[in-house]
Amino acid sequence: MSGLLALLDDVAGIAKVAAASVDDVAAQAAKAGAKAAGAVIDDAAVTPKYLQGFSASRELPIIWRIARGSFKNKLLYLLPVGLLLANFAPWAISPLLMLGGAYLCFEGAEKVWHVMRPHDEVQVFKEDVPGDPAHLEEQKAAGAIKTDFILSAEIMTIALAAIPDSNIWMEAATLATVGIGITVAVYGSVALIVKADDFGLFLYANGRLGATRWFGRMLVRLMPGFMKVLTIVGTAAMLWVGGSIVLHGLDELGFGGLSRQIYDWASGAGQAAPAAWAGIVKWVARAAMDGVFGVALGLGLIPLVTKGIAPLIARLKS
Repeated sequence: MSGLLALLDDVAGIAKVAAASVDDVAAQAAKAGAKAAGAVIDDAAVTPKYLQGFSASRELPIIWRIARGSFKNKLLYLLPVGLLLANFAPWAISPLLMLGGAYLCFEGAEKVWHVMRPHDEVQVFKEDVPGDPAHLEEQKAAGAIKTDFILSAEIMTIALAAIPDSNIWMEAATLATVGIGITVAVYGSVALIVKADDFGLFLYANGRLGATRWFGRMLVRLMPGFMKVLTIVGTAAMLWVGGSIVLHGLDELGFGGLSRQIYDWASGAGQAAPAAWAGIVKWVARAAMDGVFGVALGLGLIPLVTKGIAPLIARLKS
């Protein structure tokens, strides 16, 4: 009997330790997720532009397809690679992130270039789009998952940096919690955004109250303009995030002159603003300058990619 009681006492002690570990993981995941909030907003703003041109019946399946790719990006690729790099080759993290940031700058600048030169669209890493909707859907989803990979890499890196020193298993559990929670939040928000007009149409057609039908009509009218704004925000977010990643990486590699100058300019803008708005003005000024740098870098990469890298890849594929 005493042996059974001792066993139960040990089991209770293990359960308490496990519960404390779960609490620690949840607390660390919440802190790390908060640190990555800016990149999460960028991810949610970028994704809806990949759903333009599809019928309403295909929107949720495409979102789910992209979300599955995002889960794979975070949990199967980025989590183990991030842990290995952080513990065995931390020097490689910044250069790899800079490559991803440069790609975001290129993709965002490509959209800007197309607006500036609408009859001279740059086609890079893309096949000619045939009339087959299934092929177009596959191509759009693949592009969204590729962009998600880079944004997810930033999110997971920020989260990893925010985790206090602990063993690798605690870091893995925390990163997995952050990755799952952020993916659900991002693509749940995207689903709500892209289906808002359908919800408005349902309210307008089936609402029993005049106020309900009015609200539904307003949703239907406002969502096209909102989606256009969100597309602009998504492109700006790609340029801002990409530019800030590259600048931060240059700073870590010992070439932080431009990054420090931007910080000084942004601080000056914040000091010139009223005290209540100083923090917001400083953040907006720095984000805007990071975005301008992202545009310049991306536009500079367009001829390099179109004249050099893309033909090389095409030749290797053939």
